[in-house]
Amino acid sequence: MSRWEKQVTAENAWREYPRPQMVRKQWQNLNGMWDYAITARTAPAPTTFSGQILVPFALESTVSKVTKSLMPDQRLWYRRSVSIPGNWAGQRVLLHFGAVDYECSLWINGGLVGSHTGGSDAFSFDITDYLNAGQNQFLLGVTDPTSMGEQPRGKQLMNPNSIWYTPVSGIWQTVWMEPVPKQHYIEEVRLTPEVDSGRIRVDVLLNQPADNATTAIRLTAMEGNRSIASTLVRSGKTAYLPVQNPRLWSPDSPFLYDLKAELVTVTDPFGDTPRNKRPRQDEAIRVTYARAVVTGNPIDEVTGYFAMRKIAVGPGPIANQPVLLLNNTFVFQNGPLDQGWWPGSLLTPPSEAAMTFEIDFLKRSGFNMLRKHIKVEPDRYYYLCDKLGMLVWQDMPSGFLEGQNEEPGDQSEPLRRSKGKEQFELELRRMMNQLHSHPSIVTWVVHNEGWGQYDNERLSAWVKGLDPSRVVNAASGWNDRGAGDFYDIHTYEVEPRAPEPKTNRVVVIGEFGGIGWPIQGHLWNPGMRNWGYQTYQSADAVLKAYQKKYAKIVEYYRKGALSAAVYTQTTDVEGEVNGLLTYDREVIKIPVETLQKIHAPLFKK
Repeated sequence: MSRWEKQVTAENAWREYPRPQMVRKQWQNLNGMWDYAITARTAPAPTTFSGQILVPFALESTVSKVTKSLMPDQRLWYRRSVSIPGNWAGQRVLLHFGAVDYECSLWINGGLVGSHTGGSDAFSFDITDYLNAGQNQFLLGVTDPTSMGEQPRGKQLMNPNSIWYTPVSGIWQTVWMEPVPKQHYIEEVRLTPEVDSGRIRVDVLLNQPADNATTAIRLTAMEGNRSIASTLVRSGKTAYLPVQNPRLWSPDSPFLYDLKAELVTVTDPFGDTPRNKRPRQDEAIRVTYARAVVTGNPIDEVTGYFAMRKIAVGPGPIANQPVLLLNNTFVFQNGPLDQGWWPGSLLTPPSEAAMTFEIDFLKRSGFNMLRKHIKVEPDRYYYLCDKLGMLVWQDMPSGFLEGQNEEPGDQSEPLRRSKGKEQFELELRRMMNQLHSHPSIVTWVVHNEGWGQYDNERLSAWVKGLDPSRVVNAASGWNDRGAGDFYDIHTYEVEPRAPEPKTNRVVVIGEFGGIGWPIQGHLWNPGMRNWGYQTYQSADAVLKAYQKKYAKIVEYYRKGALSAAVYTQTTDVEGEVNGLLTYDREVIKIPVETLQKIHAPLFKK
């Protein structure tokens, strides 16, 4: 295990507020020891439990204190007794799950509250009507087909080997509760920077529409302790906050503005004007509400942050070869393939300190981007990328059954069942919605290497339509369909190949490298095949191989306007030993200063 995993206890397991962009003052963390049991999938809820599991770590992980597998024909049960703080009286209570893999149903005090399907997205239940005074019994039942189903699951495999890893089942991100106002409360805040027009678009969505003229949203943007913009907007309407002389966010200067959103009551700004005589034009409504008078205290309040950042495709140093532009400037994006797996806690990072160590290591090594590979991280991970200045390419976790994946060179895509497509697209949209406001995320990656790839052209256009503020990598590696903003090749040869020039898309190397070095004493399982795409046995051989590969990347950047390169990978993962760090994060295989020098030519103007 890594040093951070060894430090995890029931008392310190993920205590931070789990949603940094929408913070409320009152909340209760439910991480810690829960009772657990494993039954047949068809069995009723158990009356006795096997032991205790440490939430939010998956059943299969060492840190969970269980380390058992969940079979597709079994159900995992969680039980915990919970009391609601007395000062939450008169409010509604929401129960939040950061992520549960894969399908779950919740009972409270014997009543079925609801169900959720999807292994990587956060979800909530309004549990108010199920609660009693005093103690309440929470019971969660979970099933997970892993690779026996075609649902999005990333790199999990029932029989892990090669590039496929140990399954993750059950709760694997923070569980928590918060009180909210009884009738209307803020459920979502979507932030979209518009750098060219010098403003931030803010969409505040309530749990249900307020069908009146007196419910409004008050927004205040702060630079440090100084208010730089504020406005009132009618609830259900888009707001724009001007940001004068904006401090643009970049890896070199990751400046974040603070934002407060308040749900308030105003005197009707239209007075006695009949409803059918009031203006319908958005601009007239906006101007009228901006002058409205607030009465009483805010009904609800959340705080968060935003950044002024633009990502786009545009002309570069070589004619007819578009490049990636950050804030209207060509900035080469140099990053590792980042799997986000940990030896003792699997998909759940052990702590915020552990995540910070990794991102800081990459920054100091001369990386300004990472490709988050086939996994969605906890929200606080993206907060750290926002705060520390790390560009993120966010992959959609893949899912498929054998026979539903393409091979390199295939001219057509395999057919997918409607049910499988619907679930993939639902989870893709949820991922995009939940991560929308993070400035660090600049690219959505729809498919990887033909793993369950289908309707690639349609999906990339759909993703771009849902979020025109970012660039779209339709297919990273293997079978390019001419879609999206990228032409992306994977090249694991000793010397990486150059992508062909494209007049209508940027060219990138979405994966290369894979230099393996098995270091004794730091292997996850010494008895298995510990491999890299090329494997060496000394620091000197590894360094020479790395220098050789990056010399070609620099050449392609200078001569071919290559926009980005993704080196495989940040850490060793299970049987893969091609990381810059060992799986336990204890050995840095190439010194940070050396990495920085090798990467430096990519950032010279």
